[in-house]
Amino acid sequence: MKKLLLVVLIFFTFTATQAFAYNLKSFTSDAKIMSAMQLLMQNGETDVFRNLQKNAVKVKFYHLTMNNVYAANAYDEFGRRVILINSMYKDAPIEQIACLIAHESYHTARKATLEEESLATSKEASCWTKLRKKGVTYSQTKLTKRLDKIAGLHLASIEDGNNYIEDKIANSSFYRSQFGLN
Repeated sequence: MKKLLLVVLIFFTFTATQAFAYNLKSFTSDAKIMSAMQLLMQNGETDVFRNLQKNAVKVKFYHLTMNNVYAANAYDEFGRRVILINSMYKDAPIEQIACLIAHESYHTARKATLEEESLATSKEASCWTKLRKKGVTYSQTKLTKRLDKIAGLHLASIEDGNNYIEDKIANSSFYRSQFGLN
């Protein structure tokens, strides 16, 4: 019995500490991004960190010229993946930045697919429902409105089993063009 208890204790210790094993400085040097990543870590979003670590991803703010792009995946001159968060959202709450990081961490292919975009957006929405602070009124920025909208679609999908996020993406002219669905 003692051996079984010891094995269970060791297993629990290993799994519990795995979430804290990630060195955030290996992903970013930006203090705000690091705070957003700490928030993800504190809320048990280990899948985000597994994705980032598996793909050796760096995360940084970057001036993205298209205003309707919140964040993007790119590759540096060495072929390493970089998550670029639009610098126009540098003053956004860390909860929102964390959601963008969670979303982009789910992109692993060089060219996104409908399935991957749906999964990434669902993760972003799930994080927003978990991370937004209760009782806080967030500034009604474009990003806040997006997060609120996809969170609503996510919650509705859970309630009745339809994937409203995937439906929305599949019917978007932007994504239809990007995925070659036109």
